[in-house]
Amino acid sequence: MSWLVPSQAALLHRLEDEVNSGASRQQLEDALADDQAWVMGYWQDAVLVGYALVAKLPFDAELQAIGVKPECQGQGIGQRLLHEVIAVATQWQSERLLLEVRAGNQRAIALYQQAGFHEEGRRKGYYPAAKGATGREDALLMSLLLT
Repeated sequence: MSWLVPSQAALLHRLEDEVNSGASRQQLEDALADDQAWVMGYWQDAVLVGYALVAKLPFDAELQAIGVKPECQGQGIGQRLLHEVIAVATQWQSERLLLEVRAGNQRAIALYQQAGFHEEGRRKGYYPAAKGATGREDALLMSLLLT
């Protein structure tokens, strides 16, 4: 794993196009240039296969995006990235780590629950429907106490 830098934006955009974590190109570019954000990349054989984006807030930290190439899922990469995010938020002395996740993303929800996250609320109809579906999908708001 390593920190990503602005010169690696194109690699990050290509990865996001595959993982569809919901981060916009602008959000990723801004995070790479922001000293209050951290973008970690996970590499296999010099190929970027996963990333996580966490932002520092006044009292908390927010996991804004995390994604792993579909063909690399199930190898523990998301778990390793999440543990690094928690370590960074703890180092920042954040009180909580916040995130939101699609209510239908059971794999991600299980990952977060295993790490100790708890559901704090729900945003009804927050996300556009996943590819191939109609309507909208709820967002679950989850947090992990760090202090």
